[in-house]
Amino acid sequence: MSVQGELSPKRSIRHRLLLAVTYLVSFGSLYWAVRDTKLAELKDDILTMDWTWVALAVIAELSVFFWHAWRWTLVLRPVTKKIAYWDSLRAVYVGLFANEILPFRVGEVIRCYLLGKWINQPFSVVLASWLIERIFDGIWLSIAMFVVVKMYTWPPELRYVVDGAYALFFIVFAGALVLAVAMFQKRRFPLMENEPRWRRTLRILMDDLSLIGHSKYLYYAAAVSLLFLVIQVLPIYFAMKAYSFESGIWNAVVLMIILRLGSVPPQAPGNIGIFQLLTRLTLEKIFFVVPGDAARFSLMLWAIVTIPLIIGGFIAMLMTGSRLDQIRAGASSAHAESRSGSRGNEIS
Repeated sequence: MSVQGELSPKRSIRHRLLLAVTYLVSFGSLYWAVRDTKLAELKDDILTMDWTWVALAVIAELSVFFWHAWRWTLVLRPVTKKIAYWDSLRAVYVGLFANEILPFRVGEVIRCYLLGKWINQPFSVVLASWLIERIFDGIWLSIAMFVVVKMYTWPPELRYVVDGAYALFFIVFAGALVLAVAMFQKRRFPLMENEPRWRRTLRILMDDLSLIGHSKYLYYAAAVSLLFLVIQVLPIYFAMKAYSFESGIWNAVVLMIILRLGSVPPQAPGNIGIFQLLTRLTLEKIFFVVPGDAARFSLMLWAIVTIPLIIGGFIAMLMTGSRLDQIRAGASSAHAESRSGSRGNEIS
C-alpha cells in the first residue's frame, strides 16, 4: 500500500508495471466472470428484483462504515481526547471514495492523513492505528474462515483462497506479536534535547502505542471489530434476497469472507474483476447456482455495495473543501515525511 508521490525513474517503472499487471488481472478476471453470460438479461433482473431488499442492502452497506468509524475512534481514544466521531466518519468515507476510484487502496493512507490533520496527531501514529485495525480484522477473518472451511466442500478453483486465509493468519499473527511488544511495553522514551527527527518520531509513536496498549479502549475496539465483520454479511444477504436466491445467512457469510480475502491483494479501483470472479465461483461451485445467474448477480452485487460508497464518499470529500488530488498530494507528502522521520502533523 503506497501513495505515489515523486518517484525515482526505477520506482516509476516498477509502479507502472505493477499498475499494468494489476489492471490486466482485474479486467481479465472480469471478462472471465461474465464471458458466457447474456448481459441483456440484466434488464430482466433489474425489473424483477425486489427493490425493497435492494434498498435494505444499500442502507446496510452504508451503515457498515459507521461501525468502522466508531472502532477507529476507540483505537485512538487513549492518544487524544480531541477525536470526534464525525471526523472519523468523514475520513473513513473519503478513504472509501478514493479506494473506489483509485488503484492499490490508497484511500487507507488518505483517511489516515485526513484524520491525523484534523485531530493534530502524527501521521505515523494514525497509520499505526490503521495497522491495529487490520490486525483485528485479520484475526476475526481468519477465525471465521477456519469455521466455514469445515462446513463446506471447497472446489479446486477456490483452494487458493483457503491457502491465502492460512497465509493471512500467520502474517497477522506475526504483525500482532510485533505490535504487542510496542503496545504493552511500559517504559516511555525519555525526552532529549536536540534529538534527531527520527528519534522524536519513534519516541512519539512508541509512547502513543503504549497508551493504546494499556487502555481498555483497545479491548472495546477488538469487540467492535467482530461486530464490524458480522454487519458486513447483511448487504450480501439482502442482495441475495432481492435476487430471490434460496440461500440462508451462512451462504452470505461464506461469500463475505471470500470477498474480504480477495480484497487483500493490490487490484483495480473498487475491486472490479476479482470481486465478480470470486462471487461467481463461490455461488456456482459451492452453492450450485446456475452460472449465468451467478455472473449477473456478481455485477449487481458489485453495484449495490460500490455505487452508494462512491456517492457517500464524494459527499464526504466535498465537506472537506478540497479536491481529491489535493488530498492525495497531502497524504503522499505525509507518508513520505513519515518514512523519512518527520512528524505527520507538520503537513499543512
